[in-house]
Amino acid sequence: MSTKKATGVTRNEILDVAWGLIAEQGADVSMLDIAKAANVSRQSVYLHFKSRGGLLMGLVKRADDRFAIREEFFAAMKVKSPRKRLDACLSAWFKFAKNIQPVANDLIRLRKTDADAAAAWEDRMTELRLWEKKLIDSLAADSALKEGWTVTSATDFLWASSSVQIWDLLTGDRGWSARKCSQVLRSTIATALLRE
Repeated sequence: MSTKKATGVTRNEILDVAWGLIAEQGADVSMLDIAKAANVSRQSVYLHFKSRGGLLMGLVKRADDRFAIREEFFAAMKVKSPRKRLDACLSAWFKFAKNIQPVANDLIRLRKTDADAAAAWEDRMTELRLWEKKLIDSLAADSALKEGWTVTSATDFLWASSSVQIWDLLTGDRGWSARKCSQVLRSTIATALLRE
């Protein structure tokens, strides 16, 4: 059965148009702007998303699907060597961070003043922390964490040191290439967390 509504435009098509607009203009674009860009009525957008918050939540979850981050994490978690597993997970994450950076930056900027943006960002960060905790749990189970790290403190460190904000500072403000940024952060994180 088709997921298309009477407008003939699917939810994912609207999300993809919204992604492009937000990447170009910022996350404070209106539902009307998105409707115009998708060539549908504003009411059609509301039929799919009910609210701006629903659209933002759909948008960030669609990014997970578009860029296959879950599949990449699942594959990386199967790597036997703890050091290579950490590296594979971080490689997947930094590839994803590069793709989501324009939209993520605006959600970060708006989250202090926009409850919908804050909810969308918090939803994604909660899921990211769960993934990172699973990774750290696996490293701890393999006795690969350096002495002094608890699962909680190592997860906190991983979450902060691999954040989109750090990525943006290095690639945006300091002009590092995505490749250099990924390599340096992966190496630094591994050195900080793992036994030799």
